[in-house]
This record gives sequence, C-alpha cells and structure tokens, in this order.
Amino acid sequence: MADTLHEARQAPDSIPIPKETAPVRTRAVFSASAASLGAHHAAPSPDMPITPRRRRPQLEDDSLRLIDDLTNRPMDPMFSDSRLDKRPKSAFRVWSTRVIVFIICVAVGFSGSIIVQILHTDPRKEIRSSLAKELTQQTKHLNTLNSEVSSLRVKVENQSKKLANTTKNDTLTYDEMATGTIPVTGPGITLTIANPLAANSDTTSGSLPRESSSNIRVVTDGDLQVFIQILWQAGAEAISINGYRLGVQTSVRTAGQTILVGVNQVQSPYKIQAIGDASALASAVGEKSQRSLYTTLKGAGIYPQITTSKSITLEAASSSEISYAERAN
Repeated sequence: MADTLHEARQAPDSIPIPKETAPVRTRAVFSASAASLGAHHAAPSPDMPITPRRRRPQLEDDSLRLIDDLTNRPMDPMFSDSRLDKRPKSAFRVWSTRVIVFIICVAVGFSGSIIVQILHTDPRKEIRSSLAKELTQQTKHLNTLNSEVSSLRVKVENQSKKLANTTKNDTLTYDEMATGTIPVTGPGITLTIANPLAANSDTTSGSLPRESSSNIRVVTDGDLQVFIQILWQAGAEAISINGYRLGVQTSVRTAGQTILVGVNQVQSPYKIQAIGDASALASAVGEKSQRSLYTTLKGAGIYPQITTSKSITLEAASSSEISYAERAN
C-alpha cells in the first residue's frame, strides 16, 4: 500500500514524450534569448495564395444565454420576490377590496352607457322639430291673413261696383287672371310626382323627409321648376302646387331641407295642377316628349302620373302690396 502511494506521488504530471520526438533544447518564451529571435515563418512567395485566418468561434452568445436562462431560471426574479410576501390578509381587507372594485366597475359601466346614449342622440332633431312647429304656426297665421286680405278685397270691389255702378272690363279681368290674384276655373291636367318608397316620410322625429338618406334620390325644387317651365311653354294659363297658386311673386325653392312654394311648405306627393288645353299640356309633359327627364326620374324610383280633368278650380295666389312701383306715363 505504501509503495503504491509512493509511486503515485512520483508519477509525472503529463504523458512522457518519446525520445525520438523530444526537443533538443527548450526555451522559455519570457527568456532573454527568445526576445532576440526573429520570425520563424517562411517568406510568402508571390505565387502562394493568401488564405484568411479562421476566427475562433465565439463561445459566449446571447442566444445561448437566453436558452440557459429559460432552462435554469424560468421564473422572473421580481415575481420570485413577490412570492416572498407571506403576510396574512384579513377577510375584511379582502372583501372591502372586492366591494370597492365592484363599485368602480359599476360606475364606469354606468357612465359609459350614458356617454354612448348621448353620442347616439342627435340634438339637432329637437331644434328642427321646434323650427318645424314654429314654421307651421307662422304658415297658418299667414294663410289666415291672406284669406282676410282676399275677403276684404272682394268687399272693396263690391263696394266699388255699387258706388261707380260699373263692371270690370275684359283687360283688367285678363290681367288679374294672369297675375293670379283671382280664382280661376277651367279644364287642365294634374301631374303627381312623389318621392320613392325608400325615402322616409316620417316627420314626427324632427327630421324632414328630404334628409332621410343622402343616398336616396328624392324630388327636388329643380324637378318641380322643370315641369312648371314646360307647362308655361305649353300654354298653361294658371298653375298651382299642392293647392298654392303660382303668381308673379311666387317662387319654388328649397329652404334648408324643405321645398317652399312662396312661403308655404309643401311635401311629397307633389300635385301640380295646370289650367289650359288639356291634351297639349299632357303631351308636353308626357314621357314621349321628355324621354331623358323620365329616364332620370325612373332610375331613382320616381314615376310621374298625369291625369286630365274637364274642370279644375285654382284659388288666388297671395300677393303683397306694391309700395314703390308706379305706372309709367
């Protein structure tokens, strides 16, 4: 046993080198004789290709560190530190926290629902509804005043006839009929044009029918003006829209989203009545004479209807007093 230990102590630290391969002389790198030695590399010849030196692979890589961390340390250090807190929590603290969180969630949900309702409501509907009611009241008041003016005018004419004991001549009667200041009766046609069925005609919500949808083509004031011009050119002597007579000071225009005849609001269906030669008027505004106009209207779902009548009565148009115009000499 002692011999074995003695041999182990005397065993060399490295494998012995054979004598045939042993160096003749060894020299330390840090010795003085090694410092004076030159390079032992052979001088490169011009024909010898230059090969780049291979770099040693980098053993320390970020990907290897990541794999090592995922394998050996999968838990985050901060999470590990949070698990060290072992303080007991009372039942009151737990339930109070839950109640507070529940109240906050309910408050946030309630406020969110209120905000969504506010965003979905259109405040302009109330304004439009109030304006529509005010316009209706003013229109009724204006119609009342017009009827009073007409009745007073009739009374004045009757009194004038009694005092002067004369009757109106044909020229004055023709002028009054042309200007629309007196009611007229005669044969003519009735042209009815309405918005397509897809257009919303509900006005109770404050939204007018012409603004129901921007993608739906509805009847405009331009359409009515085109038919009116055609009727005048065809020889119509008197025209009315939805019972409102067209006079010398009557216009057909759009105010906001509403069509007005003078100052009176009209809605679909629009009923245009014209007194004159019924056959000529019907032919002038018929589909055969106005093919392009009817094609455009039918493409939007609008189909005008024409009927002839032997007798149509149109009321007088509302006229304003003339303050500045005078008859020229």
